Amino acid sequence: MTDYLDRLFIDGEWQQSSSGETFPVVNPADGSELIRIADGDAEDMTRAIDGAEAAQADWAARPALERSQILRRAAEIARADIDRLAAVMTAEHGKPLAQSVGELDYGLGFIEWFAEEARRAYGTTIPSTSRDKRILAIPQAAGVSVAITPWNFPSLQILRKLGAALAAGCSMVVKPAALTPLSALEIGRFFSEAGLPAGVLQIVPSSRASRVSPTIMADGRVRVLSFTGSTEVGKILMREGATTMKRLSLELGGHAPFIVFDDADVDLALDQLIAVKMRNMGQTCVSANRVFVQRSIAPDFTRRLVERLSAMRIGFGSEEGVEVGPLIEASAVEKVESHVADAVASGATVLTGGKRPEAEELGRGHFYEPTVLAGATDDMLIARDETFGPVAPIFEFDTEEEVVRRANNSPYGLAAYFFTRDVNRVVRVSEALEYGTVGANDGTISAVQAPFGGVKESGIGREGGHWGVEEYMDVKYISLAGLSRP
Repeated sequence: MTDYLDRLFIDGEWQQSSSGETFPVVNPADGSELIRIADGDAEDMTRAIDGAEAAQADWAARPALERSQILRRAAEIARADIDRLAAVMTAEHGKPLAQSVGELDYGLGFIEWFAEEARRAYGTTIPSTSRDKRILAIPQAAGVSVAITPWNFPSLQILRKLGAALAAGCSMVVKPAALTPLSALEIGRFFSEAGLPAGVLQIVPSSRASRVSPTIMADGRVRVLSFTGSTEVGKILMREGATTMKRLSLELGGHAPFIVFDDADVDLALDQLIAVKMRNMGQTCVSANRVFVQRSIAPDFTRRLVERLSAMRIGFGSEEGVEVGPLIEASAVEKVESHVADAVASGATVLTGGKRPEAEELGRGHFYEPTVLAGATDDMLIARDETFGPVAPIFEFDTEEEVVRRANNSPYGLAAYFFTRDVNRVVRVSEALEYGTVGANDGTISAVQAPFGGVKESGIGREGGHWGVEEYMDVKYISLAGLSRP
């Protein structure tokens, strides 16, 4: 590991924590310790916010073209080093190398997109009712921002937030997940090499959120907080953010339905289900958690799904050809096991998987076999709670009205998918599903130019497209009066 990966990144410098304490970063594939890194605390977070505030005014005042050029340069530096960056991600997360490369490619796409959005932050001239008055509305950077990011996409979740904030003219403090902080620190490196001024990006890894989050939430200088994580934590942040009226962007829990109607292109549906279900070993907020298949095609669809998943290669993400890596930690495997056990106890049948792999070389890692459950019902735990693992429970249904009702029967509303050849049904179901993001004949919905986010208890705000930059901007109304009449 490179020497800077054991530090905090504050004011453009690699620093030890104020306390001198460190914590380990562990490879989930074999339990080995990769490195010990500086453990940030409240004092470190305060220093980071101080530096971000000091850098804020200058960064916001820089021409949009200059901010755009730095963003684009950072993406170029990272793309030239993408294989090494992917290896770091796979080591700390466990995902197959191809998925790490794909995540970086997608995440850097956000940096490139927002490099252009920086130049498209247009204001508005509004017709006045008076001849001697002009009305203007201009966008301005909201101020210091903080990103608290999860472990499942160690680079993407930061790049998507950071690109938007920097394009808008905001400095940003990043608190990455304790399980995967190395990818975050690599981002600090290539942005520094790209010429980003000191203090505009601060990175403070910490072993426990409780060491730093009270400092973030109590500091009135932090104007925007972007968080991706659980709904439970998101609600806490909303309550705490109210004390200083922070603007919040929250991407929270998901429980995505994946619906296959009897008139669907089954080959397409299978391909897309496997893509969205097995990406990251099922550890994504948009993963297909409930697979609804119309009863008349369910036996054949399920058989083909079992054939495909049982043939996937499990192993270390660094090995070529591996499609399924480990889950992130022991508790993740235990949660999957509890969901499968509850389903079986309630009448479901395991058609493939349903256990940890037996290969001795995988015994020290957090692996779980791709699993298909037949006979899933809405009263099972797996129907109510996000599994975050490689399990595909099959729920059979009879009618469109029934499946839409069942799909919507969740407090979550992040992503949903359905497959049909009927264009009228495409319109009806797209509009009826209570989700912020809907894939109609599409399981790979990610796009840098699109507004990603949820409804209900899956969060507030949008990331991506021009909407992403707007999360970090205020609109100022300027009334110009006393002008000479033409």
